[in-house]
Amino acid sequence: MKKLKFALVGCGRIGQRHAEHIYNNGELVAACDIDYSKAKLLGEKYNAKPYKDINDLLTEQKEVDVVSICTPNGLHAEHSIRALRSGYHVLCEKPMCINVPDCGQMIQEAEKANRRLFIVKQNRFNPPVAAVKKLIDENKLGKIYSVQLNCFWNRNSEYFSSSDWKGTKSLDGGTLYTQFSHFVDLLFYLIGDVKKAYAFADNFNHQNQIEFEDAGVVALKFYNGALGTINFTVNSFAKNMEGSLTIFAEKGTVKIGGQYLNELEYQSLDGFKIEGLPEGNPPNNYGKYIGSMSNHDKVYENVVDVLTNGGVIATNGFEGLKTVEIIDKIYTQIGNNNGKS
Repeated sequence: MKKLKFALVGCGRIGQRHAEHIYNNGELVAACDIDYSKAKLLGEKYNAKPYKDINDLLTEQKEVDVVSICTPNGLHAEHSIRALRSGYHVLCEKPMCINVPDCGQMIQEAEKANRRLFIVKQNRFNPPVAAVKKLIDENKLGKIYSVQLNCFWNRNSEYFSSSDWKGTKSLDGGTLYTQFSHFVDLLFYLIGDVKKAYAFADNFNHQNQIEFEDAGVVALKFYNGALGTINFTVNSFAKNMEGSLTIFAEKGTVKIGGQYLNELEYQSLDGFKIEGLPEGNPPNNYGKYIGSMSNHDKVYENVVDVLTNGGVIATNGFEGLKTVEIIDKIYTQIGNNNGKS
């Protein structure tokens, strides 16, 4: 079978992670970064042509099948739309973008170009997440009453100072976008769409360094009647503490925990027990800090399956939009309640 050809836009830490999985599942033929030295290094490693300007890449690389977007959050929409208009399929890192109208335009451009728009939501592939999703789809939990999401991570001053875009409102967007959008996605994936949000947030430990909150508390009402809470912070002392999601339902209670939603910590189910879960992938390790679960191998396997075998897309643009809509509702409430977003 002919390998899919990929171009990579954004050659930072997450871009390097993408390049590894492109190599394992296809062929990286072009790499682009405004810091040309990064593109050149990746190009030399994977025998890909380096570019500094995305427009040059999109104009020259006519044989590319998929463009992977790994640029700062605030550039995801612009770069995805350029690639779609140029006739390429697009795989966009999380978050899809940092405002709702841009999500809508990305989806519209994909439809107009008759191209696929994939959104990276790798935590859906965590074994305990997949097991709980199966329970819900088979109605083994019955009616879901409430859900609690805890996001307790550490992002120190060195993390934000390591980049000129992290911590900025225009390119980063906020803690829920950069650190926890994949967790918010699981609320939509497992529980459903959010009707109302009420929230408070503050910046306790990163003043004069980031332009938004470093901690927040959120109350949610879902369209299906379920209630939810989100408690999030990047002020966990010295290291990541927990990423957990607990569901209270008619026929059981279950908690997915660990630091990265990678462990089934608790289950009490009516006549059923989750057993024999495979071990998940390790988290993304960036040296000075730890990210979420490294399931990008499964993301790329899905891209290949969809484009070569007619498979079902794991996370489409509509689902990416829903995550951004939920975060937008939360930040709108934070702005209304305490003047910070």
